[in-house]
Amino acid sequence: SVRLMVSRFCGSTTLTTTLSSAVGGVLLATTRSKATLASSSSSSRGGGGGRHHRTKSIVVKTMSTQNQQKVEEEEEDGTTYDRLKEKLAEIDCLSSLAGLAGWDELTMMPSGEHAARLRSKASAVLAGVIHQKSIDEELGALIATARPTEAKDVANVKRAKEEYERSAKIPADMAKKAAELQSEGYQTWVKARTAKDFNAFSPILKEWVDLVKARCELIKPGEDAFNTSLDEYERGMTAERLDEIFPVVKTCVVDLIKRVYEKESPVSLKKGENVVSGGTFDVETQAKLSKEIALKLGFDLEKGRLDVSVHPFTGGCGPGDVRMTTRYKENDLSEGLTGTIHETGHALYEQGRNVTEYANQPVSRAHSMGVHESQSLLWERMVALSPSFSTFLLPELKKSFPKEFESVTEAQLHASLNVVRNPSVIRVEADELTYPLHILLRTELEIGLMRGEIAIDDLPKLWNEKMKQYLDVDIEDNSRGVLQDVHWSSGAFGYFPTYLLGAMYACQIYEAAKKALPTLEGDIAKGTFAPLREWLRVNVHDRGSECDSADDLLVLVTGKPLDAEAFTTYLTEKYTKLYDL
Repeated sequence: SVRLMVSRFCGSTTLTTTLSSAVGGVLLATTRSKATLASSSSSSRGGGGGRHHRTKSIVVKTMSTQNQQKVEEEEEDGTTYDRLKEKLAEIDCLSSLAGLAGWDELTMMPSGEHAARLRSKASAVLAGVIHQKSIDEELGALIATARPTEAKDVANVKRAKEEYERSAKIPADMAKKAAELQSEGYQTWVKARTAKDFNAFSPILKEWVDLVKARCELIKPGEDAFNTSLDEYERGMTAERLDEIFPVVKTCVVDLIKRVYEKESPVSLKKGENVVSGGTFDVETQAKLSKEIALKLGFDLEKGRLDVSVHPFTGGCGPGDVRMTTRYKENDLSEGLTGTIHETGHALYEQGRNVTEYANQPVSRAHSMGVHESQSLLWERMVALSPSFSTFLLPELKKSFPKEFESVTEAQLHASLNVVRNPSVIRVEADELTYPLHILLRTELEIGLMRGEIAIDDLPKLWNEKMKQYLDVDIEDNSRGVLQDVHWSSGAFGYFPTYLLGAMYACQIYEAAKKALPTLEGDIAKGTFAPLREWLRVNVHDRGSECDSADDLLVLVTGKPLDAEAFTTYLTEKYTKLYDL
């Protein structure tokens, strides 16, 4: 059973994944300026633990006669699908408690060792219950025999089957090994990054690569390991599809960054000027303003709450109880403001999912990490970083910070929110334009690792070479290079591409929204966000996981699969104007 949480990271997000197992659940929280893994020695990010059956056929084959007869009788009565929905809802309800526990751990739980130990034990017990229900033999039989006819019901059974088969194929010893590596990997990574010593981390990384490849072979024997791992985060996506779209982005962005770097600053700003950072902005005033904007965007406080945490994220129990957190910096107004808008995008997706006939069903869940990211980035980048939003935002800032924004213009505000960093060294601090290259670098290395084309010991050298080639950056040490991200310490291969995919989906979806809503930009300038929000609710949120791939979803929403040209055109037009290229 997979429960997803999302946490913001500088124009991108990490979908915090809690995989429940008999061994334990893990919460991976990666944030803008710091990454942390909230887990324990009993945690596991693998595909579940406990008594696993290797294949679904074995599960069905070893089913008790009583259960098989019961399912057959239900099929005759036409109640099989209803019974399946009941069992799936039970699993989802239990998983929602795991989501609530994850939110509590990062916001309210005491920081002491005793609290952590108690929570770890409780989480492990809950995860074990969830896992056993997830591989229950009656559930397998219901999935195999359910025959709904409505398209969304068919998709619901398909999603349930995918999850069931994936869980059933992973043996307990592999899940236990993943649990051990999860904790050991994070601790080793923290120490190695602090010491700037890749050699201290490489043995654990080698174990993770071997384990993930073995796990992928069990899930999809004979298939490309990277594709299998990527599919866990972005259903239906493959390396071959990435090869069609990512090179187009790379060619465009490398050239565009080079031209931007030849300029000293955006045309509306003096060299070094930035009206949203470098000053002093009262944190309580920031929090009040950010909350007001979240509510104007449509965040429903009757179905969620907004708190402050060290590491911003969005989680909770489901559409009716969405927990959103953010953070603020006194010297950087944009951190809290855009961070809150980013998390609000995630929260609106969660609150907008189907909560009627498909409540607690697999088909009602968010499609993927990339699609979830598209909803946060659509609000953060396509809306909040647009000129129209600056028209809306500036009067709000003048009311909250009259002295600081007394003489600021809309053009200055918009330019300040869109400054391109030079140099761009750390991914989680990167801007909209340089961020794609950070993702492309990591994706290329991951594909090489999974296919055995890159040796782990060569990673630092290859990383530094690509950073120089793509961003003209000289890496000072491994802590600012190959060791800067937490993901590989937990075996999360295939995770990184979803960040860039989310940005690309957001762009294409927003373009479709503009065609459907002719007054959209004018509405944004006036602070009228309901038309866009409701359009997204109908076209993206409520569709949940009914599509087999994001391309299929985009065809429904925009009329065509993912088109890299839409993204590159957006970046080119925006930054050509901002920097007078």
